[in-house]
Amino acid sequence: MKYNLTHLKELESEAIFIIREVAAQFENPALLFSGGKDSILCYHLAKKAFWPGKIPFPLVHVDTGHNFPETIAFRDSLVAKDGVELIVGSVQKSIDEGKVVEETGFNASRNGLQTVTLLDTIETNKFDACMGGARRDEEKARAKERFFSHRDEFGQWDPKNQRPELWNIFNGMKNMGENFRVFPISNWTEMDVWQYILYENIDLPSIYFSHERDIFVRDGVIYSDGEFMNKRPEEKVEKRVVRFRTIGDMSCTGAVESPADDLEKIIEEVAATRTTERGTRADDKRSEAAMEDRKKQGYF
Repeated sequence: MKYNLTHLKELESEAIFIIREVAAQFENPALLFSGGKDSILCYHLAKKAFWPGKIPFPLVHVDTGHNFPETIAFRDSLVAKDGVELIVGSVQKSIDEGKVVEETGFNASRNGLQTVTLLDTIETNKFDACMGGARRDEEKARAKERFFSHRDEFGQWDPKNQRPELWNIFNGMKNMGENFRVFPISNWTEMDVWQYILYENIDLPSIYFSHERDIFVRDGVIYSDGEFMNKRPEEKVEKRVVRFRTIGDMSCTGAVESPADDLEKIIEEVAATRTTERGTRADDKRSEAAMEDRKKQGYF
């Protein structure tokens, strides 16, 4: 299959320019890394931005303790192969220290608890900018973000008070204690990401490709079974061929039934689907403004 990829080079150039701007404007930046495709893409772009040197900032992973095993294995393999610095913030540690309270019940999730752990990790390491792979096409709250998204001294975001970004001029000025979240691939779509991954032959965790897995269904969402999943008595485990379009905490991330076991099949599937990428994320469905409320509190 052949694609017209001219626009991907433009998106690549824009993202690399933003990553270099972060390195130039901030004293202690970091790249938030979940092991998902978007953070892997940002890491790939960062390597291009500073090649043949190493990237001049660490990777930061907020570990919920309820991650997909494939994601953690991929993260550790990448760090070992490339010799990059990895800083891990632990949600379990935040729970043990009494900073957050673990949810209970069948729909309990640690996804929302990440905010406190992320803010503590930023404060402990004195990061003044954290880059990540959020995109405007993913979710309506993320569509409101600027490339350089200011956070106050409490790590909070004000969607009604954002700085203009005209002619690719980015304002990283801040007061003591404030910081920025930066989104180099804001203008990319899910299709752009997959086409670029194919074009650049970027390695991904196997969880993105169709495979047989133990699953159960709740409220129309296909969940992966695991030791952290609290199932109702009527929820039966079965085997299905599935893949994941987005990767988060196991307790709130749904799969899709799919035969797409390679990149070209995934691209064909994404082109035909009418379901949004985060349509299987239970954390986005807790309220109409679930994502925006979390972002105001400091969530990525």
